Amino acid sequence: MEKDVLIMGIETSCDETSVAIVKNGKEILSNIVSSQIESHKRFGGVVPEIASRHHVEQITIVLEEAMKEAGVSYKDLDAVAVTEGPGLVGALLIGVNAAKAVAFAHGIPLIGVHHIAGHIYANRLIKEMEFPLLSLVVSGGHTELVYMKEHGHFEVIGETRDDAAGEAYDKVARTLKMPYPGGPHIDRLAALGEATIDLPRAWLEEGSYDFSFSGLKSAVINTVHNAEQRGEKIKPEDLAASFQASVVEVLVTKTIKAIKEYPVKQVLLAGGVAANKGLRTALTAAFNEVNDIELIIPPLSLCGDNAAMIAAAGTVLFEKGHRAKLALNANPGLEITLYNDQ
Repeated sequence: MEKDVLIMGIETSCDETSVAIVKNGKEILSNIVSSQIESHKRFGGVVPEIASRHHVEQITIVLEEAMKEAGVSYKDLDAVAVTEGPGLVGALLIGVNAAKAVAFAHGIPLIGVHHIAGHIYANRLIKEMEFPLLSLVVSGGHTELVYMKEHGHFEVIGETRDDAAGEAYDKVARTLKMPYPGGPHIDRLAALGEATIDLPRAWLEEGSYDFSFSGLKSAVINTVHNAEQRGEKIKPEDLAASFQASVVEVLVTKTIKAIKEYPVKQVLLAGGVAANKGLRTALTAAFNEVNDIELIIPPLSLCGDNAAMIAAAGTVLFEKGHRAKLALNANPGLEITLYNDQ
């Protein structure tokens, strides 16, 4: 029998400190996440300096807890995988240096992982991936359609030209005076309202799979300000429902359009906004009309930033022979396609 591959994952790209142990890229032995939401809530968003300090305080504690819960020792590990980018540079540095320390101290390989590759591979923790496939990545900093012909090969066929969907959610939530993070609040509010307000959909030029949500965000802000100047009241539930309907329609329509051009066996939903109930419902409904293509939606626990997804992606890179040097550095602008030719 082949030996099991045990990979430690470390994720500190933003405001979650997470360490996980994953077996064979599919089985989670532990996945510890320490969230900083309460610390950033009073500022209305993530403060990079505060995020970095929290990572310093938590990384050793979370690491020890992940090892204990998994019931493994360092000599059992085949490699340590860490998010090298993109993300907040100060936050990334904490995870990268922790991973380098583990790799050096215990003589095990070090693997750098792209954060979005991690989100995509979160799906492998619930269902084996079948190629070729398409992944719709929707998060606070990214909105992309990624085509994959095989493990570890990424082709970005569409991306946001301005605001990511999650970023637009947070800015609209702030306009409606909702606490950070705003996305879940908009999602809950949208379920209570009706999409009665006419808001734009940015389809861009013919044949483009790119996204743009800046104009939609501005339209929501202008709608609120114009109503205030006229002394009118807008139902927040209806505004949230109208905003979400616009975002979801564009995401779903472009995904369905892409699978007609690209031959795929699966479509994966990935990223923090994958937790959005409106998006999950709309995608499920759309794929009820699609034959021979499987839609995979990760559980809520694997939508947000977590280290299990980094370990899952790291396992594939490990098996392909990818190794990072101890000179590995944080790379806040890392491109996912760089992994294709390593």
